[in-house]
Amino acid sequence: MKSDLPKVLQPFMGKPLIAHVLGNLKQAGVSDIYVVVGYRGELVIEAIGVSARHVWQREQLGTGHAVMQAESALAGFSGKVIIACGDVPLVSPETFRAMIAESEEEHVGAVVLTMSLEEPRGYGRVVFGSGGRFERIVEEKDATPEEKKIRVVNTGTYVFDSRFLFEGLRHVTTDNAQGEYYLPDALRFIISSGFTVKTMLLRNPVEGSGVNTKEELERLEEYCRSRVTG
Repeated sequence: MKSDLPKVLQPFMGKPLIAHVLGNLKQAGVSDIYVVVGYRGELVIEAIGVSARHVWQREQLGTGHAVMQAESALAGFSGKVIIACGDVPLVSPETFRAMIAESEEEHVGAVVLTMSLEEPRGYGRVVFGSGGRFERIVEEKDATPEEKKIRVVNTGTYVFDSRFLFEGLRHVTTDNAQGEYYLPDALRFIISSGFTVKTMLLRNPVEGSGVNTKEELERLEEYCRSRVTG
């Protein structure tokens, strides 16, 4: 973002990006929320106030590593764990509720929110096997030329059955192009345990759009303002 301000605190539609995410989660009925903080985390903690609790990620070693930091905070918890991105502000309460409903079906270990993009560059591709069953998510830097042609991508939003989340993360390694712990790799443990990973495709991919640059932030804000005025 070329800014000293943490990305999740960048102003969007009159309030920080992360405030939109927290608000949508709460409207979906989620009351126990933890924010994983890293770069300039004290500013994020101050901004979220009493709306959520926090855990620190002192080293940035990947998305899987970030979620691992919440393990002690969730010790003893049994149920569904939603994982949302602080820089994806438009995932609606209705979408979160729909994902939770999907996750409550029998033998479902996780639900992944996906979207289809004309230009999927930068996103992890969702690979399906025979019969359209979810197989895996491959990050762009690890994808083959053929996999890079896949248009269905991962939004970074999930619902996990708590039985599989941290146990699955313990099976994740850094054997990949970025040398990081990838959260999607925990999904393989669910499948190997005989459970299903379901995907839910957004009708409007804008809802799953993440923000990585000021230009993307401006485009997303322009889209939202056009919806309000239009």
